[in-house]
Amino acid sequence: MTAGTRAVGREDARQLTAVERALDRGAHRLLAGASERGIRAGLIEFLVFGAKQAWACIFGAALLAVIVAARLWYPDDAALARNDALTIAAVVIQVVMVATRLESGRELWVIVLFHITGTVMELFKTDVGSWSYDGDGVLRIAGVPLFTGFMYAAVGSYMVRVYRLFDLGFTRYPRRWLTVVVAAAIYANFFTHHFVVDLRWVLVAAVVVVWWPTVMHFRVWRRTPRMPVLVSFLLVALFIWFAENIGTWAGAWLYPDQLDGWHLVSPSKLVSWFLLMIISVVLVTLVYPPRPPVTEAPGGVRTRAHRVRLGE
Repeated sequence: MTAGTRAVGREDARQLTAVERALDRGAHRLLAGASERGIRAGLIEFLVFGAKQAWACIFGAALLAVIVAARLWYPDDAALARNDALTIAAVVIQVVMVATRLESGRELWVIVLFHITGTVMELFKTDVGSWSYDGDGVLRIAGVPLFTGFMYAAVGSYMVRVYRLFDLGFTRYPRRWLTVVVAAAIYANFFTHHFVVDLRWVLVAAVVVVWWPTVMHFRVWRRTPRMPVLVSFLLVALFIWFAENIGTWAGAWLYPDQLDGWHLVSPSKLVSWFLLMIISVVLVTLVYPPRPPVTEAPGGVRTRAHRVRLGE
């Protein structure tokens, strides 16, 4: 193994938390004798992919489970308001994630960025009536319960965990300064479209133009599939839309057209979530700069291209 390859190996290992390194070692021992070809090999890759995705969602899944549990079982006459209980539960989840090293300190910075940007948006959107929360509880800023920032943080947690669990690499990633400009314009439009023309479709077109050439490589176990990065944005936006429907059904928040009775969130919200994904991706790249994909050299040696950081 060359010094460059050893450096890549150390870099990838540092990205995993202590718990994840232990799980990774156990998984490799379990699958060491697995077939490399055929249906069984494909099934194993699929199961590993699902397991990694589930692990990446652990923060959001735990928070969503608490929201649903509060809807089903939390007593209406409890001394502690439901929104306050959700906020306390969200804080506990975050503390446990850090204390048990399920999240690294580096990831916590990304999550804090998501928390701040999300809370600022929540304050504005609730003020203009885009959606609303129950008025109970004291752990709030204006009309926004503090647990809402953790919902955005859950998206941030997923993004950074996917980045390292799948050892993401990119080809033809756009210049990062350009992605920051697009993300800033998207964030501004979430506010300004209430007063001036809505540019969301112009921004969608800008996203397509900027990220159209980019291909994402994601390592499952033995295989490293690839897909256009725009497809991954759409898939994650769809996943968040599903979670949003569960959250509104549980009464965590409601859109104006749901006040008289719950129904599915409009599919048009997928555009908003798609654009939010761009903000999410750009925030993550500020901490985890996009890298070229790992390639397999003869003899199974894994190396990374010499240009370590893309989009500079």
